[in-house]
Amino acid sequence: MRISQQEFIVNKTTYVIRSAENKDAKDLSEIRLQIDGETENLDREKGEAFIDVQGFEELIKTDTASKKNLFLVAVVQDRIVGFSRCEGNSLKRFAHKVEFGVCILKDYWGYSIGKNLLKESIAWADSNGIKKITLHVLDTNEKAISLYEKFGFTTEGILKNDKVLSNGEYYSTVVMGRCNL
Repeated sequence: MRISQQEFIVNKTTYVIRSAENKDAKDLSEIRLQIDGETENLDREKGEAFIDVQGFEELIKTDTASKKNLFLVAVVQDRIVGFSRCEGNSLKRFAHKVEFGVCILKDYWGYSIGKNLLKESIAWADSNGIKKITLHVLDTNEKAISLYEKFGFTTEGILKNDKVLSNGEYYSTVVMGRCNL
C-alpha cells in the first residue's frame, strides 16, 4: 500500500517520509547492509540475510500491491537514510495485524526519523482496519522501548537469552504490541 508523502523539519534538518518506490531498490540494498554494521539492535550482523536490488524490487512491488503491507523510506536531500516496513499476513486468523520493523543510519539518529516512521505507520494501520501492530526489540534498547510505550505499545512477552551478540553474551528480546480493538 502507499501513503501520501510527509515532510518533517527536526533540528534544522528537513526530510521526507514516503512510500518506497522501485527506484529505491539499489539504495535500500546498500543502506540496509550499512545499518546492519552500525548497531547490534537489529537481528542481523552485517552481510547476513543480504537482500540484493532484485530482492528489494520484489519487496517494494509486493508491499505496494498489498493492503496489509507498508514500506516507507525516510529521505534527506535525495538520500535514503532509513526505512520501515509493516508486514501483514494473508491467513485469516492473523489478517488483523502487522509486524513493524525500522532501521535508521546512525548519523541520523536523534532527528525523530524512527518516531515519524512509526507515527506514519500507526496512522496507516488505524485508517486501514489493522487492529494490532507487533514488534520485537532488544531488551537493552531502552530508548526504542520508551518510544514504543509512548505510542501505546505494551510488553507482551520476553524471549529470554534470545540473541547472542558480538561480545558473546546473551540478550533478551522484548515482544511488544499495540491493539486498536
